[in-house]
Amino acid sequence: MGNERYDFSAPKEYLTKDKAKLLYVSSATYGGDWLSTPHTHYCSELFYVIDGMGQFQVEDHIFPVSANDLVVINPNVSHTELGFNANPLKYIVLGIEGLELSVENHNANFCIVNFKEIKDTINFYLKMMLREIENRSPGHETICQDLMEILIVLFGRQTNFSTILSPANKKASHLCDSVRRYIDQNCGDDLSLEQLAKFSHVNKYYLVHTFTDEYGISPISYLMRTRVKKAEKLLATTDYSLSVISRTCGFSSSSYFSQTFKKITGVSPSCYRRTSKSDQDQDKEASC
Repeated sequence: MGNERYDFSAPKEYLTKDKAKLLYVSSATYGGDWLSTPHTHYCSELFYVIDGMGQFQVEDHIFPVSANDLVVINPNVSHTELGFNANPLKYIVLGIEGLELSVENHNANFCIVNFKEIKDTINFYLKMMLREIENRSPGHETICQDLMEILIVLFGRQTNFSTILSPANKKASHLCDSVRRYIDQNCGDDLSLEQLAKFSHVNKYYLVHTFTDEYGISPISYLMRTRVKKAEKLLATTDYSLSVISRTCGFSSSSYFSQTFKKITGVSPSCYRRTSKSDQDQDKEASC
């Protein structure tokens, strides 16, 4: 009887179990009819191009991409996809928390590597991951996490990838900074806690806890203060009506605007405007 035994030596750890977490998996087909704008995530994103051709804008640079390219975008790096109608860009993207990838002699914030030689293997694991996500059978989260770790090892075999496991406080800071900047830039829109959680790809309760721990204020309270700060500027520098300022700053009604403004500043919007105008007139007289 023949018998072969293979013992394992200490493996090289591309990942540490329970440190890098798969947050989401999605697939997309992107032609020129879909408008995407530059954005950031607190987690890393790995885009694997299944088919088609397109471009990736990363920070201020644009790079061509095609089938079997892996685009690695590390946390808080501005990026967007650009597709062509003639040959739409088809890709699968993984969102991974707690992990940053880099390749020697590449920009540490992102890299693009082609995996044509092992495309069949990569496609097999990615499609298996999508099936698990779509079917949501018992244990699908564990299987997808394990498949993600297999893919990272395969990527590392083909390149000189180095992996960095981000400490928990760094991950939280990435998340909170990303959400805070999103609120600053979009405070006039109809934002909700659910939308902020969807933007940041985390549970809304986790978002509230982490954001409050980081800044001492909840995301919605920060949103209200940001809207009031914007309203203060409009009240002091324009003659817009309170209803226009209310809509511009994202409040659902003029009454709610006035109520929130007074609660935060201690005075009504009208009183704030009168005081600001009076102060400006006094400054003008003093300068004459």
